Amino acid sequence: MRPGRHTDPDVREVKVEAGSTELGGSLGLPPGARGLVIFAHGSGSSRFSPRNRAVARALRDAGLGTLLFDLLSEEEEARDERTGELRFDIPFLARRLAAVTEWARLQDELAGLRFGYFGSSTGAAAALVAAALHPDLIHAVVSRGGRPDLAGPVLARVQAPTLLLVGGNDVGVLEMNEDALARLEGLKDIRIIRGATHLFEEPGALEEVSRLAAEWFTRYLGAAGPEVHA
Repeated sequence: MRPGRHTDPDVREVKVEAGSTELGGSLGLPPGARGLVIFAHGSGSSRFSPRNRAVARALRDAGLGTLLFDLLSEEEEARDERTGELRFDIPFLARRLAAVTEWARLQDELAGLRFGYFGSSTGAAAALVAAALHPDLIHAVVSRGGRPDLAGPVLARVQAPTLLLVGGNDVGVLEMNEDALARLEGLKDIRIIRGATHLFEEPGALEEVSRLAAEWFTRYLGAAGPEVHA
Protein backbone atom coordinates (compact mmCIF):
# COMPACT_ATOMS: atom_id res chain seq x y z
CA MET A 1 0.00 0.00 0.00
CA ARG A 2 1.43 3.38 -0.93
CA PRO A 3 1.92 5.93 1.84
CA GLY A 4 -1.09 8.21 2.14
CA ARG A 5 -3.63 5.60 0.99
CA HIS A 6 -5.87 3.78 3.43
CA THR A 7 -8.01 0.70 3.12
CA ASP A 8 -9.82 1.66 6.33
CA PRO A 9 -12.83 3.82 5.41
CA ASP A 10 -12.70 5.49 8.84
CA VAL A 11 -9.24 6.99 8.13
CA ARG A 12 -8.50 10.10 6.11
CA GLU A 13 -5.52 12.36 5.57
CA VAL A 14 -5.65 15.74 7.33
CA LYS A 15 -3.49 18.82 7.66
CA VAL A 16 -2.57 19.39 11.28
CA GLU A 17 -1.66 22.89 12.39
CA ALA A 18 0.92 23.14 15.15
CA GLY A 19 1.38 26.85 15.66
CA SER A 20 2.72 28.18 12.36
CA THR A 21 3.80 24.73 11.18
CA GLU A 22 1.57 22.51 9.02
CA LEU A 23 2.05 18.77 9.41
CA GLY A 24 0.64 15.74 7.64
CA GLY A 25 -1.74 13.59 9.64
CA SER A 26 -3.93 10.49 9.40
CA LEU A 27 -7.15 10.75 11.41
CA GLY A 28 -9.26 7.66 12.06
CA LEU A 29 -12.66 7.91 13.74
CA PRO A 30 -14.74 4.75 14.01
CA PRO A 31 -18.48 5.29 14.54
CA GLY A 32 -19.28 6.17 18.13
CA ALA A 33 -15.66 6.69 19.23
CA ARG A 34 -15.46 8.15 22.73
CA GLY A 35 -11.68 8.52 22.96
CA LEU A 36 -8.83 9.67 20.72
CA VAL A 37 -5.28 8.31 20.85
CA ILE A 38 -2.62 10.67 19.48
CA PHE A 39 0.57 8.92 18.32
CA ALA A 40 4.09 10.24 18.79
CA HIS A 41 6.59 8.33 16.65
CA GLY A 42 10.29 7.83 17.29
CA SER A 43 13.25 9.39 15.54
CA GLY A 44 13.63 8.60 11.86
CA SER A 45 9.97 7.56 11.59
CA SER A 46 6.74 9.25 10.51
CA ARG A 47 2.98 8.82 10.56
CA PHE A 48 3.49 5.98 8.05
CA SER A 49 5.29 3.78 10.61
CA PRO A 50 3.94 0.29 9.84
CA ARG A 51 4.11 -0.68 13.52
CA ASN A 52 2.18 2.35 14.72
CA ARG A 53 -0.36 1.94 11.93
CA ALA A 54 -0.91 -1.68 12.98
CA VAL A 55 -1.49 -0.61 16.58
CA ALA A 56 -3.81 2.18 15.38
CA ARG A 57 -5.93 -0.32 13.46
CA ALA A 58 -6.31 -2.42 16.60
CA LEU A 59 -7.34 0.64 18.61
CA ARG A 60 -9.97 1.58 16.04
CA ASP A 61 -11.27 -1.98 16.16
CA ALA A 62 -11.69 -1.40 19.90
CA GLY A 63 -13.78 1.71 19.21
CA LEU A 64 -11.09 4.36 19.73
CA GLY A 65 -10.17 7.19 17.39
CA THR A 66 -6.55 7.59 16.29
CA LEU A 67 -4.43 10.47 15.07
CA LEU A 68 -1.02 9.73 13.57
CA PHE A 69 0.99 12.74 12.45
CA ASP A 70 4.51 13.75 11.46
CA LEU A 71 6.30 15.31 14.41
CA LEU A 72 8.57 17.20 12.01
CA SER A 73 7.78 19.18 8.87
CA GLU A 74 9.58 18.22 5.66
CA GLU A 75 12.02 21.10 6.15
CA GLU A 76 12.68 20.12 9.76
CA GLU A 77 13.10 16.48 8.80
CA ALA A 78 15.68 17.39 6.15
CA ARG A 79 17.58 19.53 8.65
CA ASP A 80 17.46 16.80 11.28
CA GLU A 81 18.85 14.27 8.80
CA ARG A 82 21.86 16.55 8.35
CA THR A 83 22.39 17.59 11.95
CA GLY A 84 20.45 15.22 14.24
CA GLU A 85 19.57 18.26 16.34
CA LEU A 86 15.83 17.62 16.72
CA ARG A 87 15.41 13.87 17.18
CA PHE A 88 16.54 13.94 20.81
CA ASP A 89 15.25 17.44 21.60
CA ILE A 90 12.51 16.18 23.92
CA PRO A 91 11.29 19.63 25.05
CA PHE A 92 10.84 20.64 21.39
CA LEU A 93 9.05 17.40 20.52
CA ALA A 94 6.82 17.70 23.59
CA ARG A 95 5.84 21.25 22.64
CA ARG A 96 5.07 20.09 19.13
CA LEU A 97 2.90 17.25 20.47
CA ALA A 98 1.12 19.65 22.82
CA ALA A 99 0.41 22.01 19.91
CA VAL A 100 -1.09 19.16 17.88
CA THR A 101 -3.20 18.21 20.89
CA GLU A 102 -4.49 21.77 21.06
CA TRP A 103 -5.36 21.58 17.34
CA ALA A 104 -7.29 18.35 17.98
CA ARG A 105 -9.12 19.90 20.91
CA LEU A 106 -10.45 22.64 18.63
CA GLN A 107 -11.83 20.29 15.96
CA ASP A 108 -15.62 20.06 16.11
CA GLU A 109 -15.65 16.36 15.19
CA LEU A 110 -13.38 15.57 18.13
CA ALA A 111 -15.35 17.54 20.70
CA GLY A 112 -16.12 15.58 23.83
CA LEU A 113 -13.45 12.92 23.26
CA ARG A 114 -10.99 12.02 26.01
CA PHE A 115 -7.41 12.17 24.72
CA GLY A 116 -4.51 9.79 25.26
CA TYR A 117 -0.96 9.45 23.91
CA PHE A 118 0.78 6.43 22.37
CA GLY A 119 4.50 7.09 22.18
CA SER A 120 7.27 5.01 20.62
CA SER A 121 10.99 5.29 21.40
CA THR A 122 11.87 9.00 21.80
CA GLY A 123 8.22 9.83 21.08
CA ALA A 124 7.32 8.19 24.39
CA ALA A 125 9.46 10.71 26.27
CA ALA A 126 7.79 13.56 24.38
CA ALA A 127 4.37 12.07 25.21
CA LEU A 128 5.15 11.89 28.92
CA VAL A 129 6.44 15.47 29.04
CA ALA A 130 3.42 16.75 27.09
CA ALA A 131 1.08 14.78 29.37
CA ALA A 132 2.70 16.37 32.41
CA LEU A 133 2.23 19.82 30.86
CA HIS A 134 -1.48 19.22 30.15
CA PRO A 135 -2.91 16.96 32.85
CA ASP A 136 -6.39 18.32 32.14
CA LEU A 137 -6.31 17.10 28.53
CA ILE A 138 -4.43 13.78 28.61
CA HIS A 139 -6.10 10.88 30.42
CA ALA A 140 -3.84 7.94 29.50
CA VAL A 141 -0.36 7.26 28.10
CA VAL A 142 1.08 4.08 26.58
CA SER A 143 4.78 3.76 25.75
CA ARG A 144 5.99 1.14 23.22
CA GLY A 145 9.70 0.40 23.43
CA GLY A 146 9.99 3.90 24.77
CA ARG A 147 12.74 6.02 26.26
CA PRO A 148 10.84 7.37 29.28
CA ASP A 149 14.20 8.06 30.91
CA LEU A 150 14.56 11.01 28.52
CA ALA A 151 11.60 12.69 30.23
CA GLY A 152 13.90 13.23 33.21
CA PRO A 153 12.48 14.83 36.37
CA VAL A 154 9.18 15.51 34.57
CA LEU A 155 8.26 11.84 35.13
CA ALA A 156 7.21 12.58 38.69
CA ARG A 157 4.67 15.14 37.42
CA VAL A 158 2.81 12.79 35.05
CA GLN A 159 -0.74 12.35 36.33
CA ALA A 160 -2.21 10.32 33.47
CA PRO A 161 -2.35 6.53 33.96
CA THR A 162 0.78 5.27 32.20
CA LEU A 163 1.53 1.84 30.75
CA LEU A 164 5.08 0.95 29.71
CA LEU A 165 5.37 -1.83 27.11
CA VAL A 166 8.86 -3.14 26.52
CA GLY A 167 10.46 -6.17 24.92
CA GLY A 168 12.01 -8.69 27.26
CA ASN A 169 15.05 -8.88 24.99
CA ASP A 170 15.33 -5.12 24.43
CA VAL A 171 18.65 -4.90 26.23
CA GLY A 172 19.22 -1.58 28.00
CA VAL A 173 15.79 -0.17 27.20
CA LEU A 174 14.14 -2.67 29.55
CA GLU A 175 16.27 -1.44 32.43
CA MET A 176 15.52 2.19 31.51
CA ASN A 177 11.79 1.46 31.61
CA GLU A 178 12.02 -0.28 34.97
CA ASP A 179 13.90 2.70 36.40
CA ALA A 180 11.35 5.12 34.90
CA LEU A 181 8.47 3.11 36.38
CA ALA A 182 9.89 3.69 39.85
CA ARG A 183 10.00 7.45 39.19
CA LEU A 184 6.40 7.70 37.99
CA GLU A 185 4.20 8.63 40.93
CA GLY A 186 0.72 8.26 39.42
CA LEU A 187 -1.20 5.18 38.32
CA LYS A 188 1.28 3.06 36.36
CA ASP A 189 2.13 -0.41 35.10
CA ILE A 190 4.78 -2.15 33.02
CA ARG A 191 4.26 -5.15 30.79
CA ILE A 192 7.23 -7.04 29.44
CA ILE A 193 6.67 -8.80 26.10
CA ARG A 194 8.70 -11.96 26.46
CA GLY A 195 11.14 -12.69 23.64
CA ALA A 196 10.54 -9.33 21.95
CA THR A 197 13.28 -6.94 20.86
CA HIS A 198 13.07 -3.18 20.31
CA LEU A 199 10.94 -3.22 17.15
CA PHE A 200 8.62 -6.03 18.29
CA GLU A 201 9.21 -7.89 15.03
CA GLU A 202 8.90 -11.33 16.61
CA PRO A 203 5.75 -13.36 15.84
CA GLY A 204 2.86 -12.19 17.98
CA ALA A 205 4.81 -9.43 19.74
CA LEU A 206 3.14 -6.45 18.06
CA GLU A 207 -0.26 -8.10 18.42
CA GLU A 208 0.35 -8.34 22.17
CA VAL A 209 1.34 -4.66 22.24
CA SER A 210 -1.88 -3.78 20.41
CA ARG A 211 -4.02 -5.86 22.77
CA LEU A 212 -2.52 -4.38 25.91
CA ALA A 213 -2.69 -0.82 24.56
CA ALA A 214 -6.33 -1.24 23.54
CA GLU A 215 -7.21 -2.53 27.02
CA TRP A 216 -5.43 0.40 28.70
CA PHE A 217 -6.99 3.08 26.54
CA THR A 218 -10.42 1.48 26.69
CA ARG A 219 -10.22 1.52 30.47
CA TYR A 220 -9.15 5.14 30.81
CA LEU A 221 -10.56 6.84 27.73
CA GLY A 222 -13.69 4.80 27.14
CA ALA A 223 -14.76 3.14 23.89
CA ALA A 224 -18.04 2.39 22.20
CA GLY A 225 -19.24 -0.96 21.02
CA PRO A 226 -20.55 -4.27 22.36
CA GLU A 227 -17.07 -5.75 22.79
CA VAL A 228 -16.22 -3.37 25.66
CA HIS A 229 -17.00 -4.65 29.15
CA ALA A 230 -16.57 -2.98 32.51
